[in-house]
Amino acid sequence: MRKIEKIKQDKSNSIRHPKSGVLFILLTIPIFLFAQSLTIETCQEKAKANYPLVKQYGLIEQTAQYNISNANKGYLPQLSLSAKATYQSEVTQIPAVLGQTLSEIAKKTITFPSLSKDQYQAVAEANQLIWDGGVIAAQKKITHAGTEVEKQKLDVDLFALNERINQLFFGILLMNEQIRQNEILINELEVDMSRIAAYKQNGVANQADLDALKVERLNAGQHDTELKSTRKSYLIMLSAYTRLTIDENTELIKPEINLASLNDTTNHRPELKLFDAQNKMYESQKLLLNAGNLPKIGAFLQGGYGKPGLNMFTDGFSPFYIGGIRLSWNFSGLYSQKNNLNKLEVSKKMDDIQKETFLFNNSLLTKQQRTEIEKLQSTLMNDDEIIRLRGNIKKSTSAKVDNGTLTVTDLIRETNTENQAIQLKSLHEIQLILSVYQLKNSVNN
Repeated sequence: MRKIEKIKQDKSNSIRHPKSGVLFILLTIPIFLFAQSLTIETCQEKAKANYPLVKQYGLIEQTAQYNISNANKGYLPQLSLSAKATYQSEVTQIPAVLGQTLSEIAKKTITFPSLSKDQYQAVAEANQLIWDGGVIAAQKKITHAGTEVEKQKLDVDLFALNERINQLFFGILLMNEQIRQNEILINELEVDMSRIAAYKQNGVANQADLDALKVERLNAGQHDTELKSTRKSYLIMLSAYTRLTIDENTELIKPEINLASLNDTTNHRPELKLFDAQNKMYESQKLLLNAGNLPKIGAFLQGGYGKPGLNMFTDGFSPFYIGGIRLSWNFSGLYSQKNNLNKLEVSKKMDDIQKETFLFNNSLLTKQQRTEIEKLQSTLMNDDEIIRLRGNIKKSTSAKVDNGTLTVTDLIRETNTENQAIQLKSLHEIQLILSVYQLKNSVNN
């Protein structure tokens, strides 16, 4: 009857004061309009986009472009300039006997000039590559392969952010749930305090019973402060990672878990792409090693000015030029080619072993995570029944306290026990979602 009368009174108050209801609606509308909602996927994307390491993607691309440009310049004419001045102890001379013999035949004196021992020469040379055995093409492939390796290493580093964001995001969700449950406990304790205070006035309860409730209320208040402080630190860290304004008013949306999606066991971790990229790098290095031991063909043109010129019998300064095609082949690389190829093969095998080890450890981890998910599912099935039974026990205890057959201490114990059961369920729910996301993170699905 009292409840019915109270409801009627509340209705009459709302009728008599319609403006207060409108005012309440107007005040709450901006809160709903500007309240920020965030999903864990949004937080992960923002964290990656704002992480300083992500700037290296652009630097890696720039480095690759510079290396490719440098390799392509190998097809341009290679220019060089050289000059020298020498003094030699002897020069080429025509024997005097030849001059005498020619003079007798020609019936006149014939002499040959002698070359100066100081000689000078300045030469400009242009070399044009015709065929390099595939060295430049191999260098470009190595550049592309090396760029991919660096990118995949960066992907692996950035992927580790997901685990940090998961811990922060679900930690905040857990703090929110524990704060909510703690507030419910505080409300229940305050109701019990009011009831025991009334009993005390009627002589049914004593001050010790009321003090016991006050102690529990103070403990709950302290716990509320600790929970909110922990949540605040988590919110600050999540804000720092995402560069979003995240506070206690921000709604973090609890993810919906789809256990059927976990049946897909395909592994898409970035580490696997890194291993593949490293293997391609080894293959590119083999191409360069083989190309470096092939002959090179090029055209050249020399132009110069010197004393003497090409005509050695002219003891004076004169211009000259030489053009042609040059073939060069350095065989010394063949001595160590087999060993170098074997070294690359060993490196490739080591990379394969690392990949196999990663898959083995990852398989063990996913099995443990699946077992944990199954355990939490089973635990949650029992949590509801435990909470229901604890609620019945608390109601029975409360009634017995009213009848004087049990003490307030018994009520406090049962209230705390029920609250712990509710918090455990909340903890298990968050742990289940976190375990699912950890499994998804382990295989990148």
